[in-house]
Amino acid sequence: MSNPLLQGKGDECHLLLGNEAIVRGALEAGVHVVTCYPGTPSSEVPDTFRRIGGNGDCYTLQYSVNEKVAMEVACGAALAGAKALVTMKHVGLNVAADPLFTATYTGLPGGLVVLSADDPGFHSSQNEQDNRNYARAAGLPCLEPSSAQEAKDMTKEAFRIARELEQPVLLRTTTRVNHMRGAVRFGDLPSSRDDLVEFKRNPLRHVPVP
Repeated sequence: MSNPLLQGKGDECHLLLGNEAIVRGALEAGVHVVTCYPGTPSSEVPDTFRRIGGNGDCYTLQYSVNEKVAMEVACGAALAGAKALVTMKHVGLNVAADPLFTATYTGLPGGLVVLSADDPGFHSSQNEQDNRNYARAAGLPCLEPSSAQEAKDMTKEAFRIARELEQPVLLRTTTRVNHMRGAVRFGDLPSSRDDLVEFKRNPLRHVPVP
């Protein structure tokens, strides 16, 4: 039986986890590359991408050894013209901050969305942390869904903004949003994923050395 996240038609309504809604939003946006270092409450996002398949035909998925590597792989994909999604929990963004801040200076033509799943109340974490502060510090757009429907819609919109501005976009969720269930009305899946941005060599822009 085909998975509705991969095959569902526009205007269908399904009951989804917030994290599953994020997956559907990325698929509707035409994501090419997904990287991650799994950590609750973000773990179901890459796990859902792995479970529903599509690897190679629809998107490429990579589990990384840590968040910094996941961020660097996603940045490389977006620099080369692909739509990339990188996922991690809130404390993981501390590990990935170096390449994230650098990417905001160089820009990423393909479009990068950074899912930071914050954990207020530290239900499954060593601390609390509000990663909206990273968006302020780096000068990044930050989208904050408050329902499963918004998780889907804002993920799709984050890719549009990321490609239009050629800047990373932070998608900041919380445990309650990631793990809630709600009705989600689907949009259409793209008919083609051949919308890669042509890479143009520009060392003055893309080589981050003094």
